Amino acid sequence: MQPIHVTDPALAAPHPRGDGPALIAVAIGNAALAFGPMFVRLSDTGPVAAAFWRIMLALPVLGVAAWLARSPGTRAAPPRRLALFLVLAGVAFAADLGSWHVGILGTTLANATLFGNVAIFIFPVWGFFIARTWPSKSQALALLLAVLGAARLMGRSYQLDPRHLLGDLLCVLAGVLYAVYFILMADVRRTMPPLATLAWSSAVSIPPLLLFAIVLGERIVPDDWTPLLALALISQIIGQGCMVYALGRLSPLVMGVALLIQPVVAGTIGWVGFGERLGTADLVGVAMVAVALVLVRREPGPVTATASLTDAITDGMADQMAGKNR
Repeated sequence: MQPIHVTDPALAAPHPRGDGPALIAVAIGNAALAFGPMFVRLSDTGPVAAAFWRIMLALPVLGVAAWLARSPGTRAAPPRRLALFLVLAGVAFAADLGSWHVGILGTTLANATLFGNVAIFIFPVWGFFIARTWPSKSQALALLLAVLGAARLMGRSYQLDPRHLLGDLLCVLAGVLYAVYFILMADVRRTMPPLATLAWSSAVSIPPLLLFAIVLGERIVPDDWTPLLALALISQIIGQGCMVYALGRLSPLVMGVALLIQPVVAGTIGWVGFGERLGTADLVGVAMVAVALVLVRREPGPVTATASLTDAITDGMADQMAGKNR
């Protein structure tokens, strides 16, 4: 690979300075998203079934929001030629959310939240591979810290309970699948507005999620709807809505730093509600991944000759902040 760097002008352009409402929104959004794993654990359905209801219950709100946000001349539905990509992306998104929910039950809430966001690191790696470029020193340091921090956290999880390692790996798999989802959705994102894209991808993911839950033999219909309604309302609608509001009003660095609210809140919930105490080794691992998150958001990633990949990386990282539906 050639050590050549190309900077995306859109990423290099100055971002609007964050105002008070945007800062409040990003804090509330991240905190709301951090409650998602707790609601998954409290649900009396299977974890993949909980993911199904999470999207199913939130879809009407997303659909109405997409309809109200439409502008004249924009597409309400994806072009037919992109239908295959939309279907494949829906399957990838369903597999991502399903594996993440299963992983939540097998590891600590803090680890599940951190590892579920690894797509932020996968986008730059994919860009380097396609563009045949080497990362800058800052980007290389971010990736190295992420790997070392994740390894420390996984090692600590295994020491506490060998079963935690499988949960960690499932959450990492979820982050990888989320990156695949965004790459497949690249062309759709170029032809449709963000909310419409989100609504359609969510709708397409519902049948695979239901199928996965049935194949796994999970309980589908709950006795107590409260955790699932809270999951859809607090984590999916309020959390995602606040993050979408903050996007474009805050710089990438502020969004990246604010993302660290999620593992802090999730870790606190795990400690208070489930007795998941974080030791010194855990805190060191969390700090390493936290620094990596900040570094990777500070510097624009490489850009390829294809606009679709650029959209996949930039829009994907933005939407990762806006919900990973996490």
